[in-house]
Amino acid sequence: MTRRLSAHERALWHRVAASVRPLPGTAPIIAPPAPPMPRPTAAPLPAAPPKPFKAPPRPVLAATLDGSWDRKLIRGRLVPDRVIDLHDHSLERANQVLNFAVEAAAEAGDRVLLVITGKGRADRPGRIRNELHHWLDSAHFRHRIAALRPASPRHGGSGAFYLILRRPR
Repeated sequence: MTRRLSAHERALWHRVAASVRPLPGTAPIIAPPAPPMPRPTAAPLPAAPPKPFKAPPRPVLAATLDGSWDRKLIRGRLVPDRVIDLHDHSLERANQVLNFAVEAAAEAGDRVLLVITGKGRADRPGRIRNELHHWLDSAHFRHRIAALRPASPRHGGSGAFYLILRRPR
């Protein structure tokens, strides 16, 4: 089974054939002229592989809770008083929804909020998820928040967080 040579391979073969001297006593074979060598084109650079998602560092507001709180949160046994779904919002709109919901929850006396941010994708990490820590670490929220913890798989896993508000005074 034979295959056809590409233009580049044919040009290389003609260059090699032209450099060979015939053996003594044999007539030289005249090959047809070689087509011009194609110019090498710059190969497109491979796309940079997507950076693996790295969870943002815990903000200053992530104070420790006592062990019973953490165990309940990890096992998903705590029922959130309020759910805030920021999924599919723009960054600006998600920040507004979060501000309004935390204010309303604090006034209503709610303690445990489930904030759904979405997980993002491997090629595009969740922007709301990354910004949530910065928003909550602002002076506007800091005095109201006791802790921020990742949600259990029952409540959304890596696409959601538990936001624990301080007890009203």
